[in-house]
Amino acid sequence: MPHLQYTALDGKTKQLAIVRKLTTLGSSKDSDLVIDSPDVAPAHATLTHEPGRFRLESTARSNPFFVNGKKTRSLDLRHGDIFVIGELELTFSTLDERPTPQTPTPRGDESALQLAAMQKLHNFSRLLATPADLDGLLDELIDQVVSLTRASKGFLVLAGVSNPDDPAGYEIRVARNLEREPVDDPSALLSDDIISSVISSKKPQIISDALHDTRFQNSLSVINLKLSSVMCAPLLVRGELLGLLYVGNNDIVDLFTSEQLETLEVFASQAALFIKNATLLNELRSEKTELAERLENVKFGSIIGACPQMIEVYKRVEKVASTDITVLVTGETGTGKELIAHEIHDRSPRAKGPFVTVNCGAIPENLIESELFGHVKGAFTGAVANQIGKFQAADKGTIFLDEIGEMPLALQVKLLRVLQERQIQRVGDSKTMPIDVRVVAATNRELRREVDEGNFREDLYFRLNVIGIELPPLRDRGNDVLLIARYLVGRFTKEFGDRFDPQTCFEDSAERAMANFSWPGNIRQLENHLKKAMVLAEGPRINAADLDLDVPEGASSPEDIVPLTEARDRWQRAYIDKVLALNNGNRTKTARDLGVDPRTIFRHLEKIEKEKSQEASS
Repeated sequence: MPHLQYTALDGKTKQLAIVRKLTTLGSSKDSDLVIDSPDVAPAHATLTHEPGRFRLESTARSNPFFVNGKKTRSLDLRHGDIFVIGELELTFSTLDERPTPQTPTPRGDESALQLAAMQKLHNFSRLLATPADLDGLLDELIDQVVSLTRASKGFLVLAGVSNPDDPAGYEIRVARNLEREPVDDPSALLSDDIISSVISSKKPQIISDALHDTRFQNSLSVINLKLSSVMCAPLLVRGELLGLLYVGNNDIVDLFTSEQLETLEVFASQAALFIKNATLLNELRSEKTELAERLENVKFGSIIGACPQMIEVYKRVEKVASTDITVLVTGETGTGKELIAHEIHDRSPRAKGPFVTVNCGAIPENLIESELFGHVKGAFTGAVANQIGKFQAADKGTIFLDEIGEMPLALQVKLLRVLQERQIQRVGDSKTMPIDVRVVAATNRELRREVDEGNFREDLYFRLNVIGIELPPLRDRGNDVLLIARYLVGRFTKEFGDRFDPQTCFEDSAERAMANFSWPGNIRQLENHLKKAMVLAEGPRINAADLDLDVPEGASSPEDIVPLTEARDRWQRAYIDKVLALNNGNRTKTARDLGVDPRTIFRHLEKIEKEKSQEASS
């Protein structure tokens, strides 16, 4: 255990164990080490313990200490360093004093070693629980192991990434010596044969006298290094070999005991779990970054989607955005028509101008004209002042007429005149005024049918539908539903808590349910189900029950996937049956329509009859 050793006034040698991150030295009785000397301040100096580092610093310019007779105020302590504060000489050590190697360890010392091992393990466990970088913690791990086992050097070796079972493939991640310093050229100090033996067997080993061990009598690395005591413990996580801990001493034989090997195994277990968790965390971060980049690639402004139908929509938006042509956006409720209108505006030369939205179905019929074109004071009861309309507010920008199919016929005439003449007349005003505005309209109705039924003016329909953009329903967009769901979860985390990771929050059952649901309310309905799931979910993952989706029976799932040849055969049989039905069972005409030999149709029918007879007999 790291400690400060000094000689007390009574002549006895004492030790102060470094067990805290901050140890205080001074004349105050509250100090961890009280130094009763007239030139020592109450809080004279501090000793800070960080992973792989012990730093001694004075608390003020007037509180120096001495190292080798030289005055200083800060020092990174190494094993064996001696410094003086006041009249007290202190020696810093990273390990307890040990008996000579030739003397057997007394039973009392074994208990002390076990206690020290538990203390070091406890300290290291606390370090794991605090935020720290991986390299610093691994350095501290090896420093603790070297100090505890009384080795002269220690190494953390990772097995080959491509093939962990390959003894020849390994990487030295950490190499430290007794002075808690990195080891120069560590690969020259390790025995390939010993490492290979531990990696192959996945079992801990003690080599008490490597030079005379029959297992390594032909090992050039053992002979050249003149190895004496070596101890290794594999890093295992659920049977997976990550590497090993390796400690050694070239001067002393029979240095390590079975108790120390057991302790090394405990440290190896902790190191293995920590390294595995760090690796998994890095993989998750990489995957999250990759998924975020992929999400960015499927975004079109604020719109998410990568299905072929949406790609065509994006292309059309890019083509019409640079013009002033009137656009009619159609699609079911909740498909994102307003988002498309925003993209047209944002990508147009009018992007710096206003974007004004009018919901034609939400304004009372007697107010919609005033809302659109404005009014003058006194035009009607309640008109106490002049008021500009939405068209005038959108001057030099874009006006989005949502639910245009809900507009009354009487007002459709006035809107047609505005589109033709580019002028508006406020309610109660005798004058007209020019406007410079682009019109984007949207509806969830089939306007062509509304025209045929007399509910919508044909001339206005053609004036609005110069270029049409039709948005596909969510149920026809394939995997877009999962892309949109992840995007929405990320957006909702601020409101419902950050326990949901958008990339990993959906269980397989939730993904299948979303993919198979018909989504009559489209993206707006998806938003509502996701909000409900994020509130009701018990943990950080969402399942199908949380989404509360009523998926119809017989919906496809990953279990329905069949080999391509079987899928092709199923489709071919269904298509032949369909054409036969269209031809009222005429085999010759069906063969001619399909461009195949008539015998193909005959064989098809014979196969069906055979299957039916087999089913009947069974």
